[in-house]
Amino acid sequence: MKIVFATNNKHKLDEINKISKGQLEILSLSDINCHEDIPETGDTLKENALIKSQYVKDKFGLDSFADDTGLEVEALNNAPGIYSSRYAGAECNSEDNMQKLLHDLQGKENRSAQFRTVIALILNGKEYFFEGIIKGEIIEQKEGTNGFGYDPIFKPLGYDKTFGELSEEIKNSLSHRAIATQKLVAFLLKQKKDK
Repeated sequence: MKIVFATNNKHKLDEINKISKGQLEILSLSDINCHEDIPETGDTLKENALIKSQYVKDKFGLDSFADDTGLEVEALNNAPGIYSSRYAGAECNSEDNMQKLLHDLQGKENRSAQFRTVIALILNGKEYFFEGIIKGEIIEQKEGTNGFGYDPIFKPLGYDKTFGELSEEIKNSLSHRAIATQKLVAFLLKQKKDK
């Protein structure tokens, strides 16, 4: 079964290949010569993921899936959400985003947050969605240098370390994206078996 993952993020491609144990042939955007930056103009994670999948289906005629992830902080009405990667502005980096978030949470007792990933799959003309959530909290200052994005300030429930301190193996086994990806892979392998 050949399917396109609407991304060029090597980290995400490695992760899904590990989870699927090579039982699926997963192509990246560059594998199909798609070098455009697909705009994410949706109002929700689900819409953004679907826009990317639909783009590949419409332009290349291939079954595909895409993901979108956001950090949702309870005390900030679930911000930054879909704006997680550009929370501090379009030209900003992860460090700027973390500093803005820590600043916005100053004086707030409730530091509950969750990472949420939604994967949209278009297969044989039908749409399917898979979600992964990991709950936790935003700590007061950065701990650890692993991972990316908000990892050094997010501590998952049940752990005394942040995503920035946990090993890649542990993080990949319990992360929001891993949960959504495992659901997707299980679904695709079942489709392949039932063919």
